[in-house]
Amino acid sequence: MATVNLRALTSWVGIARLLALVLSCLTFSLVASTGDFAGPYGTWCMFTWCFCFAVTLLVLLLELLELYPLLPLSWDDFTSAFSMLAALMVFTSSVVFPAIFIDSSCSGSHCARQAVATAASCLCFLAYATEVSLTRAKPGDISSFLSTVPGLLKVFETYVACLIFSLLQDNYKESGLMWCLAVYSICFIFTLLIIIFTIGRCLTYIPCSLEKVLVGYNFLALLMYLTATIMWPLYNFRGKSRPDPCGTDCPWNRHLGVTFLTIFNLIAYLVDLVYSTRMVFFRAPP
Repeated sequence: MATVNLRALTSWVGIARLLALVLSCLTFSLVASTGDFAGPYGTWCMFTWCFCFAVTLLVLLLELLELYPLLPLSWDDFTSAFSMLAALMVFTSSVVFPAIFIDSSCSGSHCARQAVATAASCLCFLAYATEVSLTRAKPGDISSFLSTVPGLLKVFETYVACLIFSLLQDNYKESGLMWCLAVYSICFIFTLLIIIFTIGRCLTYIPCSLEKVLVGYNFLALLMYLTATIMWPLYNFRGKSRPDPCGTDCPWNRHLGVTFLTIFNLIAYLVDLVYSTRMVFFRAPP
């Protein structure tokens, strides 16, 4: 029988979720009123705000009615992963939407609604970032893996890989570029499986030392991304200069974006390896 837990709304985490709920609703309502969400970038931004609103509302209702224990998943891992994912998605939309749809020469109520929507999206990102900070596991606490720094980095690594895939629109035939595609795909699949298995409470069935396996995986992923960081710009920019003009969907710009995203993931896997190694091999004595 469902009971009402008002602390789900009055705690600091609940307040952060309520703010994210209101701000995401305000953002997609204002953008919908302007009609400026056509094309892939506009569709992505609108999907982000609507998706975050819907899932946050679901989380609040399940915690308010205390129905989440009935779900066959690790609730703390799920909420930690979602808040991190939502923060990343809303941050991306907060950058993409004004860059694509707001013209510096526009004026009037139309541009005012766009500006307010952008500001609300930025505040929504801060609300989700606050939730991530409030729910992050304290040092030495590994009861919820995805709330630890390595767990949050797993979500970051997966999201960055998705951004990389969104920029890969050409037919890559060189062996070096095909290796880079293999690196992005393999690391994305394995990291996503770790997240899914953690939320689904399936990792306990693996007949080996999971923590040491994750350290080994992070080390291999770091080496693979190191090779991609070198080979991707080498094959794409060797002997080539930026064309003029080069618009938003220019291949040169997309290749440059993949280069920076590859570096971001390389740094993420490095930090992930450092934290995972400390958690496994340098634990503080009880």
